Amino acid sequence: MCGIAGIFNTRNEDIPQIELINRMTDAITHRGPDESGIHLEPGLALGHRRLSVIDIASGQQPLFNADRSAAIVFNGEIYNFMQLRPELEALGYRFTTNSDTEVILHAWQAWGSQCVQRLRGMFAFAVWDQKRRHLFLARDRLGIKPLYYALLPNGHFVFGSELKALLPHPALPRERDPMAIEDYFAYGYIPEPRTIFSGVRKLPPGHTLLIEKGQTLLPRANQYWDIPFADNGLATQDSAQSELIGRLREAIDIRLVAEVPLGAFLSGGVDSSAIVALMAGLVDQPVKTCSIGFDVPEFDETAYALKVAERYHTDHRTDTVKADDFALVDRLGWLFDEPFADSSAMPTYRVCEAARKRVTVALSGDGGDENLAGYRRYRMHMAEEQLRSRLPLGLRKAIFGPLGAIYPKADWAPRFLRAKTTFQSLARDSVGAWFHSVSRMTDEQRHALFSPALRSELGGYNAVEVLRGHAARAPTDHPLSLVQYLDLKTFLVSILHKVDRASMAHALEVRVPLLDHQLVEWMSGLRPEWKLAGGDGKHLFKQALKPFLPDDIMYRPKQGFSIPLSPWFRGLLREKFQREVLGESMTDSGLFNNDYLSQLLQQHDSGLRDNSVVMWELLMFALSDRHLASH
Repeated sequence: MCGIAGIFNTRNEDIPQIELINRMTDAITHRGPDESGIHLEPGLALGHRRLSVIDIASGQQPLFNADRSAAIVFNGEIYNFMQLRPELEALGYRFTTNSDTEVILHAWQAWGSQCVQRLRGMFAFAVWDQKRRHLFLARDRLGIKPLYYALLPNGHFVFGSELKALLPHPALPRERDPMAIEDYFAYGYIPEPRTIFSGVRKLPPGHTLLIEKGQTLLPRANQYWDIPFADNGLATQDSAQSELIGRLREAIDIRLVAEVPLGAFLSGGVDSSAIVALMAGLVDQPVKTCSIGFDVPEFDETAYALKVAERYHTDHRTDTVKADDFALVDRLGWLFDEPFADSSAMPTYRVCEAARKRVTVALSGDGGDENLAGYRRYRMHMAEEQLRSRLPLGLRKAIFGPLGAIYPKADWAPRFLRAKTTFQSLARDSVGAWFHSVSRMTDEQRHALFSPALRSELGGYNAVEVLRGHAARAPTDHPLSLVQYLDLKTFLVSILHKVDRASMAHALEVRVPLLDHQLVEWMSGLRPEWKLAGGDGKHLFKQALKPFLPDDIMYRPKQGFSIPLSPWFRGLLREKFQREVLGESMTDSGLFNNDYLSQLLQQHDSGLRDNSVVMWELLMFALSDRHLASH
């Protein structure tokens, strides 16, 4: 696991300044504290920060082929590199290292851009072809590893593992993208390919990019993979359960190769518990497991994690953090660069910090909910879809639109009495309803939040277009599969973004077996009714896990990494909100309705509304803005 950066001069052969590429790689030292490497030649600079995991002795980067006509910088792990190596040797390629990096380089020489089709793993890499004078970039299929890039006005094409790797370049445009702001306040993150800067892009998952000498416009990224959602032909649930366990066990097994200490996160939820249970049967020594506990009982799940640890005799450690972990709030702006509003980033950061004290590589259970329909919102959506299927859209708008408009917003009420959101969803089409259910702020709230100037810049753009764009390309029209597809393209990528930043801040490599692309393809082809059966999300997975996990692990209410935002903003975070959000930097930005900002705080103080989610979004935006302005 590493950090990469580079400069490609598309206009001439001037050698980039070594001080500049050094500053770019220094900005991501946390991703690779073990070694650094720089290569300079006319028109090109490549930089690398290394976290040594495989082939510690000889896997240094940038790495060249035999005649030094091609070079690579790579972030990630290729799990099938030992299977590809003999195939490449048979084609005449000779290896000087035992690294997966060299396998990628020779795979690119052998198969060109199609090399990505042969790779099984997580990756973001850049290959320089000196003879053809072009640069080839690629990102893994699910978006586990990040890759940012920009074509600057001076002709420099720059790329890096994090936005902060691009910030040292003096020619980097810093204009905010109004559409990214709209996206952020709708979703709590900025979906690919946008970033907070209009001139910087994120390479989408499952895409490659080729840029050549002399290009004056940024080329279009090419998609090389998608989730198929094609029926895999299994006839019975029993056969599907057995195959699911076998496939997951194999995906775990190939992720156990490392020359450094390896363990697993264990939250006590279904997915992490399943990973640990199967992992325990594949290794000779007790699995090193790590959990985070909170000093507030309603947020603490360590008892469930301990139960799994005891069953599988893991070498378990629990670290307890305070629920009022305010020390991290300021660090989040630096950690994520662009605004990111998932508050679970704080406990994720702490669990990665704790794990790094014992291991360098940790397996995670991310991806189970998206692939196997574990979220509660899938159940709610399917219930609403039954109603939507019985009434035409026009009639639903006429009936439920007015109800949604007049029904009070009851944050204080039990969930079953909060009908406003349901009425509003029923008045929309399926994609619009899904957007409404996953949005952190409604269209009306964002309209009230934004200044007239920002609304004018948006020109009518609405963040729902992100989902509509993906839905238009979806290979399925089944209502459950479709929203899973949307989550895999958007929400899951934001989770992986969170895990990447939180783990790499501690130079910890996280591997994700449930996001093995072959497994994801297979799971997408399972019958939807096997994934969501009645009110039981992840039904097939839970049935398959019955020999491995007790019912009180599998069927307890899903909790996740929660922090008490609402009381925070009536306590110690209140002053910070006033200073950062109601201060001059934000109020003078011209982006927001300042009266509305003050109203949010007043309503929250009085208990009239729980505005903590929106207030956290605004605070993270302010902290990110301050961080970016200082670089």
